[in-house]
Amino acid sequence: MTETAEIKHNVTITDDGPSRKKIEIEIPAEAVDEKLLGSLDTLAAEAEVPGFRKGRAPKRLLEKKFAELINKEAKSELITSAYSQAIEENSLKVIGDPIADGVEDVKVESGKPLKFTFQVEVLPEFEMPAIEDIEVFKPLLEVTDEQVDGELEKLQINEGDLEQRDEPEAGDYLTGHGIMTDSAKDGEEFYNIEGAVVRIPIKEDKGRGMVLGVVVEDFGKQLGLPKPGDTATVKVKGPQNHEREDIRGKDLVITFKADRVDRIVPAPMADVVAKLGYESEEEVREMFKTRLGQRILINQQAAMRQQVADHLLKNVEMELPERLSAGQAERLMHRQRVEMMYQGIDEMVIEQRVAEMRDSSSEQASRELKLSFILNKAGEDLEVRVEEAEVNGRIAQMAAERGARPDQLRQQLIQSNQVGAVVQQIREHKTIDAIIGKAKVEEITAEDFKKKFADKD
Repeated sequence: MTETAEIKHNVTITDDGPSRKKIEIEIPAEAVDEKLLGSLDTLAAEAEVPGFRKGRAPKRLLEKKFAELINKEAKSELITSAYSQAIEENSLKVIGDPIADGVEDVKVESGKPLKFTFQVEVLPEFEMPAIEDIEVFKPLLEVTDEQVDGELEKLQINEGDLEQRDEPEAGDYLTGHGIMTDSAKDGEEFYNIEGAVVRIPIKEDKGRGMVLGVVVEDFGKQLGLPKPGDTATVKVKGPQNHEREDIRGKDLVITFKADRVDRIVPAPMADVVAKLGYESEEEVREMFKTRLGQRILINQQAAMRQQVADHLLKNVEMELPERLSAGQAERLMHRQRVEMMYQGIDEMVIEQRVAEMRDSSSEQASRELKLSFILNKAGEDLEVRVEEAEVNGRIAQMAAERGARPDQLRQQLIQSNQVGAVVQQIREHKTIDAIIGKAKVEEITAEDFKKKFADKD
């Protein structure tokens, strides 16, 4: 009997926009019949039907009784196998999951070919520039007393107590029930979250705030000062780079019912010192000086990596999608989130910046996407590999910055599908560091560095 894999499928691949391909596949009727027969044979050997011994029921009876199950399994196996074969034989560098075009409506019928279509995102093709002798400036950074003071203040807040209040004021936190819907009549509900937390903007925020992962420019004005039991309504335009494409550009309505109001009361330094197991505040300061010294090395390397990234972006031409797909947006969010965790940025600040990224310009989002493509290719050219020990080490490093156990952070990353972003981050760092190793590096003072790159973040 001829194996299904040996029967030639009719595959047509066409461009479906920048970095996208449309794959049309037709599986011949011969292959469909063979798969249906094979599924029936497998079922016949295993099925237990009343009145017949196992494996002895007539095939006609089984075919009639289990037709839907047989067709469903045959369809799944045929499509999966044909798709994988088309990707491999045409050497497509697919990123993300394929998007099925009406596959759920396709029916498997004996004697008829099976036709279906996928859209896939692929790595764009482009030429890499020369990566030798790039000019890179290395800022000479040092730990300051002000930085240590800032870390101590954050620690006091993190270890502080929640003081429940009857009436909120600027800077207080509201916990409640948040619901995000489309403003249209009978609009779709996007999020329904119990235990959502929002912070009432302070003077420095200029009314700007965040709710359910979306930045609202006049948040303070729309939110007001709701007491426990009160409901506030906030209207905002859906961020153009949100991971959910159905939210982008929509007129959103967010209702937030406050259940409680809390203010964070910073812990006394003496309590913090005792909880950390130190004997004096000076010992805690020394601990933070050491930690900040490690962070400075990270920031110093990040500054050099950014210069290499800017050089690559400037010297690479590539055609990018007009707008990010949901998968691309989600991967970029994970990428940036992990990078900020690595740099020791506070968790609440990370959430704020991620929300701002969702509302960033298409130009900025395309820049980040372009950079990820460039570094992927550069990593291939430089044969950069990531070992499991490196991933474990990076997670342990990020856990130490957050005051968490490595196993807890690993589990958190797994649950939020961000382990892949850690691997990508390490690979990109190693790739850029390899390029820096070929660069012309000049050390300059922090002040000169700030002046030279005053227009950069």
